[in-house]
Amino acid sequence: MKCPRCEEILPFVLCTECDGETPEASQYCCHCGNPVKKKELDFSERIPCGDGACIGTINEKGVCNVCGKPYP
Repeated sequence: MKCPRCEEILPFVLCTECDGETPEASQYCCHCGNPVKKKELDFSERIPCGDGACIGTINEKGVCNVCGKPYP
């Protein structure tokens, strides 16, 4: 979805009622007005960074998303 003012690509979700694109942080669909259902976060697959002082998690590239250290 593009911003109507600056044309920047915005992260979006699809409405479960009308399949319209709505900005990710919206509480209501900007097309039909229905409440946007939020996905529940699943932390069961999360791998914390091996550095004891870092709060990051290991991303799909195998490195920490905060400090950049590779997963041991």
